[in-house]
Amino acid sequence: MSSEADRAVEHNVTANAFDHEVDVLVIGSGGGGMTAALAAQDSGLAALVVEKSAKFGGSTALSGGGLWIPGAPSQVRAGYHLDLDGVFDYLKQITDGVVSDARLRAYVDEAPKMMEFLERSSKWMQFVWKPGYADYYPELPGGSERGSTINVPEIDLRVLGAEEQNLLAPLALAPKGIWFAPKDLRLFYQVRQNWRGKAVLLKLIWRMVRAHVFGDRMAAIGQSLMARMRLALGEHKIPLWLNAPMTELITDLDGRVVGAVVERDGKPLRVRARGGVVIASGGFDHDMAWRLEHLPELKRVQEIAGAGKDWSFGNPASMGEGIRAGEKVGAAVDLLDEAWWFPAMCWPDGRLQFMLNERMMPSQFVVDGAGKRFINEAAPYMDFAHAMIDGQRSGVETIPCWLVTDIRSFHKYVVGGHLPIPKIPFAPVPTGRKIPKAWLDSGIVKEGKSFEELAAKIGVPPAQLRATAERFNDLARKGHDDDFNRGDSAYDNYYGDPTLPNPNLHPLGKGPYYAFQIILGDLGTSGGLRTDEHARVLREDDTVISGLYATGNATAAVMGRSYAGAGATIGPAMTFGYVAAKHIAVQSQEVTK
Repeated sequence: MSSEADRAVEHNVTANAFDHEVDVLVIGSGGGGMTAALAAQDSGLAALVVEKSAKFGGSTALSGGGLWIPGAPSQVRAGYHLDLDGVFDYLKQITDGVVSDARLRAYVDEAPKMMEFLERSSKWMQFVWKPGYADYYPELPGGSERGSTINVPEIDLRVLGAEEQNLLAPLALAPKGIWFAPKDLRLFYQVRQNWRGKAVLLKLIWRMVRAHVFGDRMAAIGQSLMARMRLALGEHKIPLWLNAPMTELITDLDGRVVGAVVERDGKPLRVRARGGVVIASGGFDHDMAWRLEHLPELKRVQEIAGAGKDWSFGNPASMGEGIRAGEKVGAAVDLLDEAWWFPAMCWPDGRLQFMLNERMMPSQFVVDGAGKRFINEAAPYMDFAHAMIDGQRSGVETIPCWLVTDIRSFHKYVVGGHLPIPKIPFAPVPTGRKIPKAWLDSGIVKEGKSFEELAAKIGVPPAQLRATAERFNDLARKGHDDDFNRGDSAYDNYYGDPTLPNPNLHPLGKGPYYAFQIILGDLGTSGGLRTDEHARVLREDDTVISGLYATGNATAAVMGRSYAGAGATIGPAMTFGYVAAKHIAVQSQEVTK
């Protein structure tokens, strides 16, 4: 028998051995995976989404829910037209050669089409653009001070019916009725600066009352996005299997991926994917051994957070199985030392708190172990975290580093979740004029009547901390940070104090002074399978593994080692899910011709 005949017999035997067949098998139920399934169905392909955990939504459900989509339909409807060639140049500059031009161009061109598709695919897919949240580098050519972050409106989760209990929810749930729309949070941080901030506080109180009286179960940001995507999936009758982990990919004799083994009800099922498999299973956020292998500096984070504590904000189910399955069939990987980093405070119970607005407050600065400033404190969080990693590698301790502020600032701004209003018993967040005793007892926050006393408590040279404070105060009085240009970017100003000439600068006043410990945190890993502009998975020699596609945190990010703007994780995940499905559809049509 000829080799061609042998291959045909083998193919038929393999095909007959499958337990279930679809056109497109999607591994993972986050934004990227569900978009791929919806786009596949729209192209006339039968799709199936499988999810290893008991909850759907993935890291998208735990996120801020924004999508960075320059040229989105909601921008166009508002009369804001971006030059997409300029956006491409912007991405090319911030990714600094790490990402191919073809992938960057595909993202720029296909992202608006993806959003247009979703808006017409379901009544639930509603998107809004509220200008003002600048790109993270708006001063660069192609960057935007008005921003390209797209959000979804809030939603009452009761519309999910029985599926509500299956939506992945954040570990730290807000009190009943408390939810923030994207713009609410910025104004909330200005509760002491203007009446709009106070109005948001009153709005939150009213939401709590409504929830208790009327039973509202409102959700915004990532929860709303994934609730809407689940409703769209149901509307199009696309099946979603929960508690159904993919254990391995199935290939034919030519190395083409033709399906996967999926466990369901405790039994392994061989699922055939006639068009292709899309891996959208997330990163390896919580496989700390694997992460330490690629970034040893994380050992220092573990030492600070405490042995055995898993501090990543990523989806608890993200252990990298999709990436490993791809590697087993020959896939190349890249950027395994990267993550969607952010500076954070780590409370004694292991809970991380994203340090965002604190770094943009006027009366504060951040010092390393030498007592010196080392970066523009208000810089994008990826840049700040990279500076922490680089500093640690240089031999100067920057993990942890310390945010230094004064009592006036504590009384004026939201710091560490503390609300600067009179003490309210039983409030869901700390209130009052005193630093919570638990903060000081934990060692996460240090107090000193003078800079010298504070320096001794955080282990930095007293004379240097005093010199750093005096230099910072001198620059703040002049209104410009000559050392690090803090406040020059529109991004820096977003969570600053709008009542000041430079929203990010004001001298520190009299003590006592406080230092908040900052460690390295993340929203999940951003390295993984290497893909091309069609979301096809590649081998080391850049040849394509036929039938295998990937998107989201299972891939090496199209943002490279940077971050273009708020929503630059979810936007690409959903875009390349869409791109993968459309490419599978084209390939399937060519096969049937």
